[in-house]
Amino acid sequence: MRKCLILFALAYAPALLAQAKKPANPLGNAPAVAEAGRVLYNHTCTACHGPDGTEGDRAPSLDANRRYFRVSEAAIFDVIKNGIPGTAMPASGLSDTDIWKIVAFIRNVRATASDLVAPGNVENGLRVFNGKGGCSRCHMIRGQGGIIGPDLSSVGAKLTLKKLHETLTRDGPIPIGYRPATVTTRQGDKVSGVVRNSDGFSIQLLDMSGRLHLFATAELRGVAYGERSLMPHNFDKLLSADEYRDLVAMLATQAPTKTRIPLQGENEVGR
Repeated sequence: MRKCLILFALAYAPALLAQAKKPANPLGNAPAVAEAGRVLYNHTCTACHGPDGTEGDRAPSLDANRRYFRVSEAAIFDVIKNGIPGTAMPASGLSDTDIWKIVAFIRNVRATASDLVAPGNVENGLRVFNGKGGCSRCHMIRGQGGIIGPDLSSVGAKLTLKKLHETLTRDGPIPIGYRPATVTTRQGDKVSGVVRNSDGFSIQLLDMSGRLHLFATAELRGVAYGERSLMPHNFDKLLSADEYRDLVAMLATQAPTKTRIPLQGENEVGR
């Protein structure tokens, strides 16, 4: 009996090990590979999915705004190569090399900034953050900087690289707790800052020096709210191309220390 078990283990061990080991993308996930995958994806997949991974007429978006069961590189490769039986997702008919390029693109679309390697000099990016960019006057990283704006110590783990670029270069919604305002007291004094909290009876205002003020609305002559964020959204023009690249690279690295925990449904068949 013992001999039979040993023979069984020797016969099936290689197959079991091969099954347990999930292949990684042999092309890697460099920006050039992901861009080549984007071009292939837009050429072959947009009859159902939308361009650049957005939602299409017959298939969902592939970005990070929904939950997926197929999250590993091997699982995504399998879906593209073989399709999903019983669904409208067909086998692609592409070569393995082209499929891996599309896998890199999809992983890039779903990843947060800290999951990718953003090009640039991180150390110089920090100097830009604290110097020419003026970011540290309002934002804090690792306990250093201002508090008039959101803490950016984990921004790379919260935003995709695309969203990070958009935040630095385009106007967007004002984050809750950071709407600019100027209050005028009944004595005519004015205090400007961001509204951290308010109700029908009071307003909490954090001024530009980081001092928190509490006003009763009955004490105020008026409150003028700003319609745009205090943060500039033209860093791609305020900074040189290299400075902007380095700032993005530095922000992309800002993430908590990660402990690898297998994702629920990882490598399983799903949608």
